[in-house]
Amino acid sequence: MKKRKQQDVKPAKQYPGLFRRLGAWLYDSLVIAAVLMLAGGVAMAVAALMLYTGLLDLGNYQDLSAYMTQHPVVGMLYTGYLALVIVGFFAYFWCKGGQTLGMRAWKLRLQNKDGSNIRLTQALIRMGSSAFGLGNLIAPFSKEKQSFQDLMAECEMIVLPKVN
Repeated sequence: MKKRKQQDVKPAKQYPGLFRRLGAWLYDSLVIAAVLMLAGGVAMAVAALMLYTGLLDLGNYQDLSAYMTQHPVVGMLYTGYLALVIVGFFAYFWCKGGQTLGMRAWKLRLQNKDGSNIRLTQALIRMGSSAFGLGNLIAPFSKEKQSFQDLMAECEMIVLPKVN
């Protein structure tokens, strides 16, 4: 009897539905909230140290929190710092492994069509065109089941196969 060779057949890509995408988005928003609390704590600690050493004067502001959020220049810098933390979080995880913590929990991966990790420019385009997650609403109606931000960044989100 002849033995048949088993062919390594790649399974077809499975694309996530809207609820799976939104589940990962919700999970990631909780992680981002924690990361922002940590980043805000670091900024407040640095500002408190500057206040203690005399490098910073509160002026007419009631406390350090009011100074950090209401001062015209410092408030913009603080907001920009927190925005940079968010951008850095997503860019790092998407470019390094294709998954944020929420995407890992929901078994999703962001990748190029050939399976490679996306580049930083793609991550920035994806963030800029996502409309805070609203771009996911077109995924069920898209030909390839991709969101608006995936189409704009020329990448795809797939569901990872179950590991046996």
